[in-house]
Amino acid sequence: MAMDAATGAIQQSWTVGTAPRGLALVGKKLYVSNEGGRPARSGETTMNSYGTQVPANPVTGAATTGTVSVINVADPAASVSSIEVGLHPTAMHAARGALFVTDTFDDQVSVIDTSRDKVVQTIATQPWPQATVGYAPDGVTLTKDGHLLVTLGRANAVAVYRYTKPQEPVSYVGLLPTDYYPEEVTTVGDDVVVTNTRGIGERGPTRTINKGAGTTPATGHNTHDSTGSLLRFKLPADQVIAKSTATVFAQNGWGKDDVKQAKGKPAKAVTVPKRLGDPSTIKHVFLLVKENRSYDQTLGDDPRGNGDPSLAQFGQKVTPNQHALARQLGLYDNTYDIGTNSAEGHNWLMQGDNPEYTESGAGLYQRSYDTEDDALGHQRSGFLWTGAEAAGKTARNFGEFTQFETVPAGSSWQKFYCDARNMEATGQDTTIKTDTNIPDIYRSEIWKRDFEANGPANLNTFWLSSDHTGGAPNAVAQVADNDVAVGKIVDTISHSKYWKDSAIFVIEDDTQDGVDHVDGARGPVQIISPWAQHGTVDSHYYTQITMIRTIEQMLGIQPMNQKDSAATPMSRAFTDKPNYTPFKAVRNQVPLTDGLATPPACGNNTPAGASAARTQTAASTVPADKQHIANVWAAWQKDQHLSGPNAVPDYAPPALMDHFTWYQAHNWTTPYPGEQKILTPAEVPGRYLPSPESDG
Repeated sequence: MAMDAATGAIQQSWTVGTAPRGLALVGKKLYVSNEGGRPARSGETTMNSYGTQVPANPVTGAATTGTVSVINVADPAASVSSIEVGLHPTAMHAARGALFVTDTFDDQVSVIDTSRDKVVQTIATQPWPQATVGYAPDGVTLTKDGHLLVTLGRANAVAVYRYTKPQEPVSYVGLLPTDYYPEEVTTVGDDVVVTNTRGIGERGPTRTINKGAGTTPATGHNTHDSTGSLLRFKLPADQVIAKSTATVFAQNGWGKDDVKQAKGKPAKAVTVPKRLGDPSTIKHVFLLVKENRSYDQTLGDDPRGNGDPSLAQFGQKVTPNQHALARQLGLYDNTYDIGTNSAEGHNWLMQGDNPEYTESGAGLYQRSYDTEDDALGHQRSGFLWTGAEAAGKTARNFGEFTQFETVPAGSSWQKFYCDARNMEATGQDTTIKTDTNIPDIYRSEIWKRDFEANGPANLNTFWLSSDHTGGAPNAVAQVADNDVAVGKIVDTISHSKYWKDSAIFVIEDDTQDGVDHVDGARGPVQIISPWAQHGTVDSHYYTQITMIRTIEQMLGIQPMNQKDSAATPMSRAFTDKPNYTPFKAVRNQVPLTDGLATPPACGNNTPAGASAARTQTAASTVPADKQHIANVWAAWQKDQHLSGPNAVPDYAPPALMDHFTWYQAHNWTTPYPGEQKILTPAEVPGRYLPSPESDG
């Protein structure tokens, strides 16, 4: 749209494609990159993107078109034309009669001859021959001396080409290393300037997080304190750029653990095969995804690892099953979650990447937060489960990317809790979703029914979200509920006939609601199997992606992109001498019903070795002089989508969520640590830092 710069009044608007992203003015023509491509045609398979149905792949749900709209600004009545380019066109740069467009999801640059408005060549930005997906070209510029520079966000590099004219093929020069996730690139005089969205990662200023009754405030590194960076430099000579390419390859792990396909006679079955497609001793993989806890926050009190016990807000007493599993199987104290929040974390686990559409939001998410329901958040190579099916394996999903599941009217945490205890015939077997008012012990019981009736698939994914907190019980009770559910699931599998060829991976989607003394992205992970190392402390460097690559290697799943293709499988965590000792779940040591305003009809929960009367925190009346503030917070809570059919993970800004949890846990009588009075949501310092993760 055209706007009067003085008054802000809209003077003219034009209809373009879906999700307009970049602008470039060339003479009287305004070019607009449409990340979602053209409008859908009758009969096409489509998927939603922010309320618009876009052409989409029926298997992966990924968008299948990309376009650039051309507007004649000199003639507002003229029709808007369209140029087809690759998938997810984002950045554009016009120079020397050409318009360069980064086709981010196709990993290429389209070159448009602006005299004819026609694509005359495409430039591949796939520097590693092993993988063609996942480099995320997202910025482009042309220097005065004819060097075309393209930022490769997911490769932490700038690709350099020699360019002469639109129809003359470019020549590849090489790669220059950058900081974490380069996005914009331009020139200032003779200098090149690159902005890096993630910069130096989660090692920025520390912050204090408080989780309410039963915990103490903890100060350390947090995912929301990542620090971006800007690089300004003279472009090196071509020979120097060519030599620096090896540095980029080494930093990305390209060529270190290339995917080796099985050929000829099958090898002997081992836990983690060296060749993709060779037999594994593992036939059933269970991936349990939890919510938002850091390593120190849960396992920092285990003296065997590199932990800080002062930061263990949910230590041994709250998470006895996770501690018992760490003792029986292994403690992993150098594993990192990659995403800042759920929109990113679940993508990393289910797609092996956080696509640029979500990554570029960096906390703003102006179109959508939860990419479950947005075709633009789906990479063209699919998901972990589509890869499993392509490999001839079965897959079953209990929660991941299933936001359309609903809960029955009139349901409550208390009712779900009693159903979990009694498992009455309530007809509520499909409510496996991210709703903080559904206890994880309910989810585990629903899964157990299916497991006992049908057995497992080859790939089984779970979303156990109670440790996110924000539901009816207090934070400690919800994390304890999550711990019990994990213990019960592992207990059930390890006592079944499937235990002998199973592997269970337990990991957080992200670590955003905890702090850590080493790194804001360090999280807890557990590897559970007869074929896993037992009684070990493993400090090797692992990430969510090395775990995903391990699962792919076990099940023969083709890696989804260059990130998991380059990852090193976690072979050290496994052995070829199995230990079939099952795991016995441990009873909770804190009441799961703590903090409830209304006790469940079936009675409060009693922890191991205690009476409900001694351990249950009784809800009391809000003090009269604080009732107004409590009412304001209650109104705020209704807008946060913490529960119900429209529940969205991480909708509430962390600072507000922490204050709300604290006030609830202390019955509106105690100010938040470091503050002098009880505040309304509008008074909370840093309430929009970071921005609300659902819409900016």
